[in-house]
Amino acid sequence: MSLLSIRSKIKIPSDWEMVPIGKVLISSQYGTSNGNSETGVPVVGMKNLQDGKVNFNDLPFVSLDEEERKRLILHNGDILLNRTNSYDLVGKIGFVENACEAVFASYLIRLEMDKTKSDPKFVAMWLSSFWADQMIKKIATRAVSQANVNPTEFKKFCLIPLPPLPEQKAIADLLSTWDEAIEKTERLIQAKEKWFKGLTQNLISKRCDSWPHIKSKKIFDTITEKNFPDEELLSVTQDRGVIPRSMLEGRVMSPNGTTANYKLIKRGDFAISLRSFQGGIEYSNYQGIISPAYTVLRPKIELNNDFYRLFFKSYIFIEKHLNLAVIGIRDGKQISIPDFLSIKIPVPPLEEQKEITETLSIFQQEIDLLKQLSEKYKTQKRGLMQKILTGEWRVKPEIIKKYEGEQK
Repeated sequence: MSLLSIRSKIKIPSDWEMVPIGKVLISSQYGTSNGNSETGVPVVGMKNLQDGKVNFNDLPFVSLDEEERKRLILHNGDILLNRTNSYDLVGKIGFVENACEAVFASYLIRLEMDKTKSDPKFVAMWLSSFWADQMIKKIATRAVSQANVNPTEFKKFCLIPLPPLPEQKAIADLLSTWDEAIEKTERLIQAKEKWFKGLTQNLISKRCDSWPHIKSKKIFDTITEKNFPDEELLSVTQDRGVIPRSMLEGRVMSPNGTTANYKLIKRGDFAISLRSFQGGIEYSNYQGIISPAYTVLRPKIELNNDFYRLFFKSYIFIEKHLNLAVIGIRDGKQISIPDFLSIKIPVPPLEEQKEITETLSIFQQEIDLLKQLSEKYKTQKRGLMQKILTGEWRVKPEIIKKYEGEQK
């Protein structure tokens, strides 16, 4: 789909304009290319652009002189555009709403809006929309492993619908009510997960030393079953275990050529990633095929699969047991399969496995329901954005009048 065809599909009301974003910008600015340091000024990077906003938590530091610090300090109403990333992620947006003392990195561009023509929050919401993402992807130039957005091309060819300013503000505030519901639910999820983690530690860690310990190779078989091209393609994720690729959001790379060497994994099996992040051992609730880079584990003794699904994510397993099978440092950490099969892990009595799992599953269900609610809010917001940011649905005139009064 070309830029022209994208534009032709966006229908706006007669009293709105469709303009290049450069017409409502005061300036655009690259961030610092200085490397991280032990002390200095907090710096926002690509990973801090989350759900259309800038997350200021856990920022690294960068050393800058005072003049550079003042030039790059972030302010409320700034919009950060991720100019260089993978093709899937390039063009991500972060709106600065509650700025702290922080600057931004070189892979980001700060957009300063002309507030006499545009409401920055409205612009940020548009740039996070499906249509803006499609335009930015067309503007981006692709290389082998990444894509880049040229600021000059972005200003010329990324178009934005422009309602009257009071209507922009009314739209931004209306969409913000969904953001508030999402953020409130996400905070509740984080609190519940923290509590759940503590409960898991209490139920498992405190009893662990009293349980018999057996080498992993006596508990699990490593399975290599191939030549199942008709089975569903699955992906191994860190937060959702082994799931169908169709459940993943965004673009997913499909395997080139045949999948004959892909491994069959069944419901109740575990997949070991070579990477050790968050344990690297994921439970499968589905049958299908996964990349040959993974090792498939299948229980060879009777056990409670849900107990080990939880155990393999617990602090005591990752720090006390799995560390014996991890090689490398920092991001290069990998799990040695022969070492993993040789380590001894606890095997509680089956009834105790079930008891612990039943206790934890009650609280896990609570968390799962909250996650479903959060996804529901996000889906509702995306649908609303499609309609309201293009003027297909309009804010009531009596609501817009309140914003006209604010400008006087």
